[in-house]
Amino acid sequence: MENNFTQTKKVTFDRNSAVSMNEIAKTVFAPIYPVIARNAISITGIEKGRCLDLGSGPGMLAIAMAVEAPGFEVVALDFNDDAHELAACNIAKAGLGDRIRTISGDVQNIPYEDGQIDLIVSRGSMFFWDDLAGAFRDIWRVLAPGGATYIGGGFGNLMLRDQVIREMAVRDPEWKCYAKKMDDEGLTRFKKMFTEIGCEDYYRIIDDDTGMWVVLRKPERS
Repeated sequence: MENNFTQTKKVTFDRNSAVSMNEIAKTVFAPIYPVIARNAISITGIEKGRCLDLGSGPGMLAIAMAVEAPGFEVVALDFNDDAHELAACNIAKAGLGDRIRTISGDVQNIPYEDGQIDLIVSRGSMFFWDDLAGAFRDIWRVLAPGGATYIGGGFGNLMLRDQVIREMAVRDPEWKCYAKKMDDEGLTRFKKMFTEIGCEDYYRIIDDDTGMWVVLRKPERS
């Protein structure tokens, strides 16, 4: 098993970190989620069906997906019970309890049968998955024919990226932005990984001002 070659640093996923992320997500990071949601819909062309947010944390991207695309049934998956509690509160406050549900699960063992998910999104979680290949293998398994992913990290656009960096520098001088361009070695290893999974002809990597995003698209049934 190969460790996640995109990983940038170790993070302790406890209640304190969940509460801190919740506070930042609802303040400094708040403007990025609607933009990322709109980017995901625009890039994939998918705006109805079942949308799964992996590593959903406090649920802000899941909320944005539900708001931007009323045709979605949104599921917010995280392994952290504290994140679930905070996400449930945020979802209720947004008045979206009937459109979004939270579930516990592991990205390497997503609790859905094959071909059940139309769109899988994730912002910032991929960089901390221990087994990237195992996670993407299961992501590919649960994608429905014609389904797609928008998985990676970024701030939606360059203006928001610069805004978040400025505000975080004031809030926490030790905070570092780990957004970086994908180098040739990383691209080669992604290609090798997707070849081994069997989806080498069905992916592309976006690496621009919106961030770094992996877009998989499962072929329609013939």
